[in-house]
Amino acid sequence: MKGWKGGQMDKIELFNEATIQHGKFNNRLYIMKFPPSGNAGLVKELNDIAVENGYTKIFGKIPKMKLTLFLRQGFKAEAAIPKFYRGRGGCVFVSKFLDRSRAVYDPAPLNKFKKILEHYDFKPREANLKAARIERLNKENAKEITEIYKEVFETYPFPVHDARYIQHTMDNDVWYFGVFTGGKLSSVCSAEIDLEGKNAEMTDFAVSQTSRGSGHSKMLLRFMEMEMKKMKIKTAYTIARLNSIPMNKTFLGAGYSYAGTLINNTNIAGGIESMNVLYKYL
Repeated sequence: MKGWKGGQMDKIELFNEATIQHGKFNNRLYIMKFPPSGNAGLVKELNDIAVENGYTKIFGKIPKMKLTLFLRQGFKAEAAIPKFYRGRGGCVFVSKFLDRSRAVYDPAPLNKFKKILEHYDFKPREANLKAARIERLNKENAKEITEIYKEVFETYPFPVHDARYIQHTMDNDVWYFGVFTGGKLSSVCSAEIDLEGKNAEMTDFAVSQTSRGSGHSKMLLRFMEMEMKKMKIKTAYTIARLNSIPMNKTFLGAGYSYAGTLINNTNIAGGIESMNVLYKYL
């Protein structure tokens, strides 16, 4: 993802070959991509940026081979996906809380989710793709996409309420998909594709109020997986709201595995929430 500094949201930029997102909206620094050349000096520089700006958390998606660099500087692993990069190298989601209050959380939602994991039927459920009109979306759909996101999410960690941002991401390996009902876009999602690493984040799911309960998210996920296979993507993953049990069940029902929980990580649906990481080999 190339840089984005539009609007009032957190900015995305390149810092010494690391792609980062940071700002007061999520009150964090997110290391979206840590470079192969990254060393302890870069970890410290990123830490310094977060401290200087008063952010309360640093969160990073890094190659497992770089984990020791982060552990030595006070980070901890919150989630991990084996065979993430090109179907071989592992990925670890690391974090460092710069304010103790951000590390405090109510254990009840996580305990509830873990009970679901213990008793959930993991047999994949096939989605009936013939039951709806599903298409890959383009820049002409950008305004429609933002209208659905505005309806569903009061806040979101990325500026998906801005049509210019949606169009910007389309130029940077993000594919959007949608379900049309009565000729009108009613549900959307996206795949953020890392062609080099052969992985894709299945994200940004939103179903309009009038289409709730229609199984659109399940259909979209299956359709995206089929498209990602055509692109030779090996690993699909998502970062889903811990509090959204239906969304977690959509992924679990599609054969995704639980990788861990990111505590107080993301500004979404009106506040900072914890997020679950789930993954699947395509």
